Amino acid sequence: MATPTPVDQSPPAVLDSDWVRARFPTLAGDWILMDNAGGAAPLGAVIERVSEYMTHWPVQLGASYGPSAAAGELLAAARQDLAGLFGTGSGAPTPEEIVVASSTTELMQRLARAIGAELGPGDEVVVTEVDHEANITPWRRLSERGVTVREWPLNRDTQRLEPDDLRPLLNERTRLVCFTHASNLLGEVTPVAEIARMARAVGARTVVDGVAYAPHRPLAVKDWGVDFYAFSLYKVYGPHCALLYGRREHLDRLPNLNHSFYRREDVPGKLEPGAFPYELLYGAGAVPAYLEALGQHQLQGHDGGTAVNVAYEAIQAHEHRLSSLLLDYLDAREGARVCGNPRASAERLPTVSFEVDGRASSDIPPVGDAAGIGFRWGHFYAPRLVEALGLTERDGVVRVSLVHYNTEDEVRRLLAVLDRAW
Repeated sequence: MATPTPVDQSPPAVLDSDWVRARFPTLAGDWILMDNAGGAAPLGAVIERVSEYMTHWPVQLGASYGPSAAAGELLAAARQDLAGLFGTGSGAPTPEEIVVASSTTELMQRLARAIGAELGPGDEVVVTEVDHEANITPWRRLSERGVTVREWPLNRDTQRLEPDDLRPLLNERTRLVCFTHASNLLGEVTPVAEIARMARAVGARTVVDGVAYAPHRPLAVKDWGVDFYAFSLYKVYGPHCALLYGRREHLDRLPNLNHSFYRREDVPGKLEPGAFPYELLYGAGAVPAYLEALGQHQLQGHDGGTAVNVAYEAIQAHEHRLSSLLLDYLDAREGARVCGNPRASAERLPTVSFEVDGRASSDIPPVGDAAGIGFRWGHFYAPRLVEALGLTERDGVVRVSLVHYNTEDEVRRLLAVLDRAW
């Protein structure tokens, strides 16, 4: 990401939705997209950059001829910009600390394979029952190597991952604590920095799934003190690829997963077998540029801090309004029960799951289908969480997942549809 641009008087508090939506050509279609936690609409600039790359630079990297050299420079610049999504200024990772793959699931599989080579009997790993399976299954499989896997449970009273419930699971044998920054079903934010401190105190590393968090809030992986952090760009208005940050000292010690001639110090290449989707990485470079442009648009010459921070402040305020509309409606509806915190708050993202008394969750979304509003039902790759909530036999939950390009009018149209679903 480019160096944040300081600017100068208070920026407008209300997000300019017209400006935002004009950057997403998919939104001009007939459907209202409220399944964004599964995959958000891509930016028009992303689509243009993917096409541009495939038109002009569909070549192998590493050669001396012009197009190959140019492609290498473009991708290096894109990786540099995308590293800025994990933090800004002195808190931004280096490009060498960023690993690219097709999805967060693939990244976690690679990471578990690499870290697993170091672990064996006597070592312990902590996972949660709240996470997407991407950050559970690879670590549970380490039990085949004799690793002890401990489960950090959902707190049944608060419906959150609570640090106090983690504390008894940590000891001098703990090597990894693997957890989600925000549940893709509950929308609840986990106190990442606190958990990282707790893990570090016993000599353990942290592996954080940030997929459900990254579309909504700025990242600061170095400030938080986490060791590994991954998210999927197709949830953050980009193409279908994903990024993993790894603290350099930890990446250096991991074994090579690539061809035999890669050395241990060859990062990130040793963790990118078969390379990565060049055109998608280049396309994704439009995401940090969009956030900078959004902040600049909101500021319009006023003083309010860096453009990117202003962008996220506007996003958070807008999404809070959207969440409030939906959560207040569900709270007032007899027979509806929200999973997680039923009130909008700073620690709650606009991902809202609920159940309806006497109804299977699969009964509700078809009403939205008929009205051109896309949301869905299921366990959302978090079947352990759905089981913990006692909703497996109800077909899981109904989930409405909003982002900043959604509008209050769209939410009100959804509420009218839900009225018909009861």
